[in-house]
Amino acid sequence: MTVSRRTFVAGSVSALIATGLTSTSALGSPLPAEPAYRIPVSPDDTPDDLVRKASQVRPTARQIAWQALERTAFLHFGVNTFTGLEWGTGDEDPDVFQPTGLDTDQWARALRDGGFRLAILTVKHHDGFVLYPSRYTDHSVASSSWRDGQGDVLRSFADSMRRYGLKVGVYISPADENQYLDGVYANGSARSTRTVPTLVEGDDRTPPKTYTLGATDYGAHMLNQLYEVLTEYGPVDEVWFDGAQGRIPSDKVESYDWDSWYTLVRDLAPDAAIAVTGPDLRWVGNESGLAREDEWSVVPVKENQYGRTDWALSYDTPDEGSRAALVAARPKTDYLQWWPAECDVSIRDGWFYHAEQQPKTVDQLTDIYFGSVGRNAVLLLNVPPDTDGLLAAADVTRLREFRERVDRELPEDLARGARTAISEGVVTVDLGAVRAVDRIRLAEDIRHGQQIEGFVVEAYRDGAWREVVAAGTVGASRILLLPTAVRARRWRLRVTAARSAVHVSAFGLYKSRV
Repeated sequence: MTVSRRTFVAGSVSALIATGLTSTSALGSPLPAEPAYRIPVSPDDTPDDLVRKASQVRPTARQIAWQALERTAFLHFGVNTFTGLEWGTGDEDPDVFQPTGLDTDQWARALRDGGFRLAILTVKHHDGFVLYPSRYTDHSVASSSWRDGQGDVLRSFADSMRRYGLKVGVYISPADENQYLDGVYANGSARSTRTVPTLVEGDDRTPPKTYTLGATDYGAHMLNQLYEVLTEYGPVDEVWFDGAQGRIPSDKVESYDWDSWYTLVRDLAPDAAIAVTGPDLRWVGNESGLAREDEWSVVPVKENQYGRTDWALSYDTPDEGSRAALVAARPKTDYLQWWPAECDVSIRDGWFYHAEQQPKTVDQLTDIYFGSVGRNAVLLLNVPPDTDGLLAAADVTRLREFRERVDRELPEDLARGARTAISEGVVTVDLGAVRAVDRIRLAEDIRHGQQIEGFVVEAYRDGAWREVVAAGTVGASRILLLPTAVRARRWRLRVTAARSAVHVSAFGLYKSRV
């Protein structure tokens, strides 16, 4: 590997280093024009072709911004909170929804103090109950006596999150048990041209722009609700879809209008990442909050069901992006795509609040943090509000304890201000004195893709460089935990395998205070 030879002073996180000749961005020069975030695959592509194409895939600006968040939150809240179910039936009496003590500022403070930077609200779960007064369904807060039918959880949520510095995300379930009961969901209607928004009786809106999109009856229903959410509640930074189907007869499955939904989101919320059944980020494949040991952001994908971005390999395959995986997936691959992983998990056993459940321990949450953020993924931690409309006191305490624990695990970066040298495939840091290290944090500058396939970290001890730890991928974030502290003054990162020129943006060294 060819690298630029220059010495840098470490930055506020760690050394910011460009180690490839294809860019001198760390020296102040502009970045080169970047290829697309997806590159087509041909059946004739050789293994070398696949690796070359994978090395050329680059994230979009919205994907880079999303991966930098690291810790995001989910808030499962709705009629299930009051019925005790995890998947509602769609025929609930809306009056069951009575969060008389709703305080979304309390949610926002707790999440901010827990180190979270974005929160996603279940605006609509599979039952179809909507947390704002939609024009397109009676199964909503407007049909509850709570706040005399004038309540709007989404409005309160969005305002509170922004007030406390958090970004806003919305989850609108594709599945809808209520609309199935109303004869709209999975009714067998053909796709046809629909105008969005579809104005209803008494509708006083004068849309500045309308959209003509292909959709079924239910697809149009979703488009209209997306339009409401994305035009009436301020900027949205993540739109979260899953691929759930209603619990209905198999011959009545709804084919979702993904292409039209994506088009509308892109136009109304251009900065929003579309997850996890979406083109911007993917489900990691489990609900335990853990990424793969070697998690690739560049993975083989295929398109199906009206433009849905889908895995070329199985969602739960243990290897999504290595050279072997690219070859194995080739017969089913349409594109190699930047499709980073989101790791979802709940702080409690259930996704909705159940009084008998307790939050995970600090140790469990810390292990999840290192198994997600520490493995090139973003953590999505669910914290469900209770029947009063509050985050439970035990959960609030646990969130604060979790942040404090992570802060102790990764205190000040010992490499901050250290002199950092670049040589052939090696980044060397001189701490100026012998220091104990038991945590190592690495990152690639993902504006130039994900390239590292193997590396070793070494410490200079007893007159020789000695291996401390070796691993595979890095990506946007890789955190390595040493079983015992290693004392040394000089440290180096040596890349042993890569797809193309490597750009390292972080080489941080820490001594935990746990």
